[in-house]
Order: sequence, then structure tokens, then C-alpha cells
Amino acid sequence: MFLKSLTISSGYKVIREIVFHEGLNLIVDDTPADDTKQTGNNVGKTTVLALIDFCLGGSGKYVYTDPENKKEEHRLVKKYLNDHRILVSLVLKADLSLDDSEEVLIERNFLPRKDVIRRINGKDLTESDFERTLTDILSPGHFGKKPSFRQIISHNIRYKDLSINNTLKTLDGFTRDDEYETLYLFLFGCDVDHGDRKQELLTKIRLEQSFKDRLEKEETRSAYETALALLDGEIERLSKKKSRFNLNERLEADLSALNELKYEISVVSSAITKLEIRRKLIVEASDDLNARVAKVDHGQLRLIYQQARQGMEGIQKTFEELCVFHDRMLREKVAYVTKELPKLEETIRERSESLKLLIRQQSALTEKINHSDSFEALEKLMAELNEKYRKKGEYEKTIAQLREVDGNLATYNRELTTIDDQLFSDEFGDVVRGQVGKFNTFFSEISSTLYGEQYALKVDPVVNKKGQRLYKFSAFNTNFSSGKKQGEIFCFDIAYTLFADQEGIPCLHFLLNDKKELMHGNQLLNIANLVQEKGIQFVASILHDKLPPELDDEKYFAVKLSQADKVLRIESVQGT
Repeated sequence: MFLKSLTISSGYKVIREIVFHEGLNLIVDDTPADDTKQTGNNVGKTTVLALIDFCLGGSGKYVYTDPENKKEEHRLVKKYLNDHRILVSLVLKADLSLDDSEEVLIERNFLPRKDVIRRINGKDLTESDFERTLTDILSPGHFGKKPSFRQIISHNIRYKDLSINNTLKTLDGFTRDDEYETLYLFLFGCDVDHGDRKQELLTKIRLEQSFKDRLEKEETRSAYETALALLDGEIERLSKKKSRFNLNERLEADLSALNELKYEISVVSSAITKLEIRRKLIVEASDDLNARVAKVDHGQLRLIYQQARQGMEGIQKTFEELCVFHDRMLREKVAYVTKELPKLEETIRERSESLKLLIRQQSALTEKINHSDSFEALEKLMAELNEKYRKKGEYEKTIAQLREVDGNLATYNRELTTIDDQLFSDEFGDVVRGQVGKFNTFFSEISSTLYGEQYALKVDPVVNKKGQRLYKFSAFNTNFSSGKKQGEIFCFDIAYTLFADQEGIPCLHFLLNDKKELMHGNQLLNIANLVQEKGIQFVASILHDKLPPELDDEKYFAVKLSQADKVLRIESVQGT
């Protein structure tokens, strides 16, 4: 898919329309060369890229947020987008040279909730359906799997600091190495049969480890076991001391019963507390999963499926099979973290009722014993013994919980090891290295053409701090020089597009780049020739005065902006 046009409108009024063409598309400022008072900064060059990204499922906040300070919003811009109900329309086209090639119209606005517009080809979509449809445009049937659509296209859209300055680290700063592993194995066409399962296992391991860390906040399992052994000795000593009290048979029996009641209350209270902690963790994990997946509108999905079936031949799966697959996937995603809840809730309720009964029994028995002789002397001993029993119950429950967590972790890690044994087998390793080698053919060729240097990608099996095996991808200069990061990034993106086409891997055929004034004019000129030759669309923002003379030509411009004519034309629209 290529970019055909980007339209900004308010109601029936078109505020701005940007038409893209093949090859190099420059977003420049139109500052007069002899004007020393005006600059080409802050006219909306980056905003054009952010608007395209917004239409492709990105966050709208980047349109009205200061790129230098992510917490500082441009209130005027945000208010304008909402008050004037600004609609952004992006048209993608399969082939710009063919008038009748497939087109996709994406429309979004910045309004919340019931006023939100989120359409593809005229169909209003939920957030989940919107992402599903975008995914199906690029990679049919991949929705719900990892990596996500936004992760797959992250290297095509570079206007945020992280992606501008890093060749491979194109996601947010909180992305884990195992997520990058999944992303690049997918991008390089290395089929991973258990990729989703590995991500699920890693999620379960993090959940169990979090629970274990909470349980071991004060002491480790071995410390609890040692303390329990010492407690048993103390309880035995105090019990012998209690047996030497010269009490009548009835009082001895009552004290024994009270002691058992207090011990049971301690054990039940401790058990309820641990169960409630477990329930809270499961609910938190469930909420986290459900926040990423909205309910599917089967009516809308059926319409999309029917439309796709009419426009495409060879679709083998029925709508019912699609729904069954989706429902099964959704159930499996959520089932893990919620399957214990009914049993937990019932257990908590039952034990709470038991606790109330035990407390009533304790109160009645205590009242009865209080009227016995020699109670003061015995009460002090019983208080000490009771405290020991309370701690014993708490320690035993904690140890049982830790044993269960350790067992779960062992099970998950064994399954993870089985999957990793396949991923890191010689056979699969050869596939990964082979695919990277094919990519490097393009990478080194493009970098040699542009810079006279050979860039390459390497992949190394590594073990992270948690002892988990991963494939780590990294770029380097085969000449072992410092190289040029901007050039390396561009060469990677071009090389990947050519590699993906050769391997039949679906990919977007446009690249968005910001701040190209950081690149030397000669390289930019070479890029213009290269993307035209390779059939790749390169959209870049750049200050006009940094353009080499050969590129200062209308045929390369997608849009020219200025202090008097900024991209959103806020002043002119508000003045009407």
C-alpha cells in the first residue's frame, strides 16, 4: 500500500488536502530565502506525519502534544480539533500508477465517546474492529496474534525521538526484549509455531513471580520454614508448661477447646487474607487483558467479511469459522487468569462464614472460662501460646502458597524451555540466520550505494537477566566505523521493504521520516533517486533552506507550509 492523499476537513469544508506521489515526497516550509525574521520551524511539518500515523491507529495526542515535552499539550490546537470537529481522511492505494487499483479510505476525528468517528471505507468501527481491519489490510488473519499491527509498521513511521534515533528499537521505551524478538522473527519471515504461547507463558511467569515477591516481601520461603520449625519447638515447650497447671478436668477441656478455636481462627483468617491477595492479582491481570481487547461487533464483522469475500477470491474460511477462531482465541486469552475466580470467591465466602461461627464460639467459651478459678495465671501463658499458634498458621499458609507458586513457575518454565528448545535448535537457528543473510544482501547493497559503507544485521542467541533465552537483533557497520545513524536507519527501512517483497512478506511501501535536515544533501539526493528506482514512497519533513538545489523542485514537494499557512490553518478557520 502507498499513500495517495491526506485530507483535513471541518464539516463540508476542506481545510487542506495533501496529494502524495511516487518516490520522494517532501514536507517543507515556504519561508522566503531573504526573510531573516521567519523560520521554518513550528509550521506543522511533523504534524503531517502525526496525522498519517493517527489514521493508522496511532494516538491523537501526538498531534497536539509538544514533541520536546510529552506532558505539555498545545491547548489551542486540542481545542480547535474538538470545537471544529476536525476530520482527518487518509487514502491508501495499492498502486499509484494504476487508476483502478484498490483504495482504502480511513477517517478519524478527535472527539470522545459517542461523537468519535473511526471509519474504514465508510464503515463505522469499534476500536477493536478498527485495528482488526487495519491488520487485515496488511496481513489478513493476523489480528489477535503477536506482533500487533502497530508493532509491525513501527519502522515505517519515524517521527518520535526513539524511532528517529534507533534502527531497531522502534517501539516505546517500555517494550521488553522478548517482544522485540517476536517482532523481528515475524518481520524476517521466521515462522514461530508457538510464538503466542511463549508470550502467554512469559505473562503467566511474570504474574506468578509478582505474587511470589509479595509473599516473600518480608522473608524468603526457607526463612519461613526455619521460623516454623522454631515455632513448633516453642509451642511444645509452652504446651508442657500448660499441662502442669492443677486445674479441674472441665476447665482443662475448655481451655483446650479455646486454644483449638483460636488456632482455627488464625488459620482461617490467614487463609482468607492470602486468598483475597490471589483474587486481587487475578482481577488485575484480567482487567489488563480485557483493556486490550474490546467486544467484537459480529454484525460489523460479518459485513466486513462479506465485503472482503466479494472483492477477493480464494477465501477458504467461512464467517462461522472466523468467529469460532476468534471466540476460542478470546476465551483462551482471558480464561487463564479468570478460571480460578469462581472457586476462589466460593472458598472466601465459605471461610468467612466459618470464621464468623468460630468467633462466636470463641466469645462464648471465653466468657465461660473467665468465671473459672486461676484464670489470670493461665491467661498469660495462653496468650503467649495463642500468639505462637497464630504465627504458626500464618507461616504454614504462606509456605503452602509459596510451594504452589514455585510449582506453577516450574511448570511454566518447563513448557517455556520446550518451546525455546525448538526456537533455539540448530534447524530453526539456521532458518533465522538464513533469513537475516538474505536481508543483509539488500542492507549492504543499499548502504554501499548511499554511503560507500556496508551495514549489516546480526542476530545472537542471548540469555537475559531472568535466565530466559532470546534472539537479539542488532545492526552494525561491517567496516567497524562509527557510521551514520540516520543513514543506517534509512538503509534498513529501504532494505527491509525490498527483502519483504522478495520473500512475499506483506509490508507497507511508504516510509515516513522527520528531521531529514540532519542528513547530508548528497545522501538525500541519492535517496530521491533510489526510492524512485525501487518503487518506494519516501515522505520526509525538512527545512527548505537545508534542501540541496537539485531537490528544490515542485515535483518533489507534497506540501509547503509557512508561518502564515500552517498545516491545520487554525487562524484562518477560526476567523471565518
